[in-house]
Amino acid sequence: MSIPVAAPPTKTTAFAPVRYEDGPARTLAGLSQHCTFDTRTEIPTLWGRFVADMDRIPNAVGGRVSYGLVTNTPDGQAFDYMAAVAVSDAPAAADLPAGLTTYHVPPQRYAIFPHEGTLATLCETIDGIFNRWLPASGHALMNTPTYFEHYGENFDPVAGQGDLEIWVPVQV
Repeated sequence: MSIPVAAPPTKTTAFAPVRYEDGPARTLAGLSQHCTFDTRTEIPTLWGRFVADMDRIPNAVGGRVSYGLVTNTPDGQAFDYMAAVAVSDAPAAADLPAGLTTYHVPPQRYAIFPHEGTLATLCETIDGIFNRWLPASGHALMNTPTYFEHYGENFDPVAGQGDLEIWVPVQV
């Protein structure tokens, strides 16, 4: 169940989630890459490679909805990024296009933030969430995954903007 909590953030207001939601377990199938903060500029190329295989993923659900899954490495100096879609049942590795894997996201509580700009400013939204909102929120971050980008039906990948939310798993 969604609980609206604030208006979307703007340049003149503090960062706050627009809602909290109890997300169900979901399995994602996609293409992963290990990144550092210096190599994160390669993520659009990863998406380009993933999109070429998207229509060949068995059991995909959700139409044009896709996910950018971020998980931190233990040292906190790098992260793994997965461009993915949800699947109804985890396909066998042999049934996936070469190089694709699955990731199981457990059911958990999320603070959900809209991203109001283009992909060029996505890092600013993420920075605001983790460096301004989270320390002042009283919430603890769950690290399974660190967060994911939810690209909705109305996201325009050519323009790099539209229906985009950042889902941050939190302990309440």
